[in-house]
Amino acid sequence: MDGKIRYEFISPMWKHTSTGSWYFISLPIDTSKEIREALQWQEEGWGRMKVVAEIGEIQWKTSIWFDTKMQRYLLPVKAEIRKKSNIKCDQDITLSLMHKKARLEPWFWNIAY
Repeated sequence: MDGKIRYEFISPMWKHTSTGSWYFISLPIDTSKEIREALQWQEEGWGRMKVVAEIGEIQWKTSIWFDTKMQRYLLPVKAEIRKKSNIKCDQDITLSLMHKKARLEPWFWNIAY
């Protein structure tokens, strides 16, 4: 059975202080903990997990990264998305993340009746 897990939350966008002007939205700690406990096995290198993000009517394929210092996932927000959705730093953003779960086949599907 294929399915998607959807998380919705409100969080501000912030700009990293290093060179390069990266912008992020930090997932809430409780949401990050829930995702990590249920789906950590699907992370790729450096705690990266593929998701589909949605702000208003704008939806895009991206990834979230787990930050071990902050104990939460971070969603990078590129310039194109910031411009299209007209969002600014420190503004609270309503955001949805969708994660496609791995295909699960219950044990009883393989039983001959």
